[in-house]
Amino acid sequence: MTYTRESAHELAMAGLIHLAGQPDLIEGFLAATGLAPHDLRHAAQGGDIALHVLDYLLEDDRRVLEAAAALQVAPGDLMQARTALAGPGSHGWDI
Repeated sequence: MTYTRESAHELAMAGLIHLAGQPDLIEGFLAATGLAPHDLRHAAQGGDIALHVLDYLLEDDRRVLEAAAALQVAPGDLMQARTALAGPGSHGWDI
């Protein structure tokens, strides 16, 4: 699937809902971002959190596979959505 910024943001917000339903995942996400639980709703409304959600999911193969299954998308869609939000070449990985 080709993602626009809007559809990528929607997928990321669905990913955030997935994280919120998994206590171990949401705790890890909050620790990684430095957000407190009460800050999460405000951050989600601002939209800036979308890229962080996708990055967190993409850090671990298990997270990718579980999120993709829960969201009913192909695992590669998470990276495509991230690229739509941040731009090509923004992943920061060296070959």
